[in-house]
Amino acid sequence: MKEFRVATSLPSRTWLLVTIFLTLTGLLLWRAYYLQIFNNDFLRQHGDARSLRTVTIPAHRGMITDRNDEPLAISTPVDSIWVTPREVLADEDKLPRLARLLGTPVDELQQQLTDRLGREFLYLERQVSPELARKVSELGMDGVNLQREYKRYYPAGEVAAHLVGFTNVDDSGQEGIELAYDDWLKGTPGEKRVLQDRLGHVVRNVESLKPARPGKDLHLSIDRRVQYLAYRELKAAVQHHNARGGSLVMLDAKTGEVMAMAVQPAFNPNNRSGLKSENYRNRAVTDVFEPGSTLKPFTISAALMSGKFTPDTTVATAPGYVMVSHHTIEDERNHGTLDLAGIIKKSSNVGASKVAMALGPQPLWELFTKLGFGLPTGSGFPGESAGVLNSYQNWSELELATMSFGYGVSMTTLHLAQAYAALADDGIMHPVSLQRLEQPARGRRVIPAGVARRVRSMLEGVVQPGGTGTRADVPGYHVAGKTGTVHKSTRGGYAEHRYLALFAGMAPASDPDLVLVVVIDEPQGNEYYGGLVAAPVFSRVMKGALRILNIPPDDLPSFNHGTLMAVKD
Repeated sequence: MKEFRVATSLPSRTWLLVTIFLTLTGLLLWRAYYLQIFNNDFLRQHGDARSLRTVTIPAHRGMITDRNDEPLAISTPVDSIWVTPREVLADEDKLPRLARLLGTPVDELQQQLTDRLGREFLYLERQVSPELARKVSELGMDGVNLQREYKRYYPAGEVAAHLVGFTNVDDSGQEGIELAYDDWLKGTPGEKRVLQDRLGHVVRNVESLKPARPGKDLHLSIDRRVQYLAYRELKAAVQHHNARGGSLVMLDAKTGEVMAMAVQPAFNPNNRSGLKSENYRNRAVTDVFEPGSTLKPFTISAALMSGKFTPDTTVATAPGYVMVSHHTIEDERNHGTLDLAGIIKKSSNVGASKVAMALGPQPLWELFTKLGFGLPTGSGFPGESAGVLNSYQNWSELELATMSFGYGVSMTTLHLAQAYAALADDGIMHPVSLQRLEQPARGRRVIPAGVARRVRSMLEGVVQPGGTGTRADVPGYHVAGKTGTVHKSTRGGYAEHRYLALFAGMAPASDPDLVLVVVIDEPQGNEYYGGLVAAPVFSRVMKGALRILNIPPDDLPSFNHGTLMAVKD
């Protein structure tokens, strides 16, 4: 009986199982059909969740140009290589090929990836060449991806490096104009949603979430042609005199715009590997020095402004020295009796000291303060130094005397250029501008026009025969300027054989358009005077700039019209 019941129950169980299996299969098929045909959004959403990504759209950094729209800094699109370490290590057959492309030992690359196994994103190399990016892409390796970025390039190289500055690998400003105007230049990255395949390649752009906004372009005041000229001549002078360094600033006398700013030693912003950070410093705006005899024109200006002195006032400088508070102030030689123009032309320390002591400290300090000594110029350049100008109430008689010929006050090359620009523009001092100006800012009067013109005329004598700056002469133009040779200050006083050689001047002197200051730091050898070292640089740079900018001569030889006609006939 048991065997019969077992035999008769088997078909019913089999049919039950078959029925259940067919029912489930039918339900699954119907569900698949329903999802594929009638309700495919569900599958699409889950598929997209595994391949849909939000990626950043890099923003183009604004371009920096000179005043004529010639490029000084531009951003070019490049690719960076990033990986997911876990996926790259899984594709071990292609790992040696990737290492060869990157120029990295395979075991070193493998260790780098292993140490960061838990990360989903790792840069292997930033901003690679297009050729390397192409080869990596053709490798088709799991977990290896390319990301579009922008790399900064500087067409002028080291010529404008200290002024323009540079960015880091993330395209953020680090030095110079790039840092000062970083918020203006940098753009705002955008975002978009994309579909990627299993290798991370973008298959399709789905939607734009936020558009990228490029940075704004910046037009500097410098003229790249003049900048090249200034850089070349400054570098040649520093090398010729085996100097420690140098700086140069040229201003538009009527607007305050910086036409050129050169510094030595320089650096190449396109290749900064192995470079010392101290070379990044823009010495023209960060390094202060005592201006020496280049300050004498302002001592004479203060004397004329006081009413106590006239251009014809004479000062006895014999026997070539004077005792002040038990200290000796001396000239290079005995110049005898000099008028105010003679004090400037012969660069008499004794004459300047006697003028200052007769004048008193307050008038001198008031003019120096109006000229901005002891304060930043307001250029906005990062790290700009203010210099030092102490209150006149603390000046001793000796300090007053030495202040008259540029010791006891410190400033930058840019400061000195701005002060000379005030003399050049009939006593009006303009704010310094590193940007090209469509409408020049209104200046302020610091010296009466008559006094400024009179002192400018005196400065012409410096460049004429018998003056200390004859090597600053520019054929065809009247030049006004002043030499300076300064003992460098040290911790124990002033160094005996370490000098700064300076020349500050303007042209055409009849109605100056350009002001130029040249500073050479520690020239070696017997030629260390400003008239021998800095004045020739002034002459060559000013001559070239006047020609480049088409500024007409004001000192052409006069000819008899009848004689010319006779020759023509």
